Amino acid sequence: MATRRLRAFLRAGRELVDASWAASLRDELGWLGRALGPARDLDVLLERLTADAEALGDETVPAALLATLEEERVEARAVVVDALSSDRYLALLDRLDAVAEPPPSGVETPLAEVWRREWRRTRRVLDRLDGDSPDAELHAGRIRVKRARYAAELASPALGKRGRAFVDAAKALQDVLGEHQDATVAEARLREWATGGGDANAASRLLAREDEQKAAARAAWPSAWKALRRAATPLS
Repeated sequence: MATRRLRAFLRAGRELVDASWAASLRDELGWLGRALGPARDLDVLLERLTADAEALGDETVPAALLATLEEERVEARAVVVDALSSDRYLALLDRLDAVAEPPPSGVETPLAEVWRREWRRTRRVLDRLDGDSPDAELHAGRIRVKRARYAAELASPALGKRGRAFVDAAKALQDVLGEHQDATVAEARLREWATGGGDANAASRLLAREDEQKAAARAAWPSAWKALRRAATPLS
């Protein structure tokens, strides 16, 4: 999360800092994020499917699927350990420690305006979505909301109390759309497992549960989006 946040800050404020300095740092943070991401995604998926299976009763626990995911997680964690033990990671930490202030670009755009631009992009994307939008478009909308939230965090000294309210509303919408995305990912893995010879009955029951949670998220996100727009209105 810290890696993603820092990359988002560098992206949102890219016009304010030296371009080559920021691009190089973003590249290194991108490398780190790619090393960490798969293990984190598997943590989320394992926790979700384990909770779903337990909620449906012990007889439905897809032990073979969970064992496969655990094996994948061991491999993904090895990648994390290698990355966090590498000279490249230590050099990145040294680089971050050495930054008293990022080298400026000479452009003096107010931080509040940096947020407004990100918010306008986000609003254009979310306004095109509705209850029938494809899963991928809702996921893209979540990414846009996250960027607007991070831009608001970057601009928090300028946005003040209303900016904090915007961040809270953005987090709420992220949570709803995140639930939808997590259910989408879980459904894909369950179908893959069933097609590959897994317990079809267990997969069917788990898929039904994921479908319920996904439908609930689809029903809830428009209200969360309206709340975010209301929170943004005094700042826009």
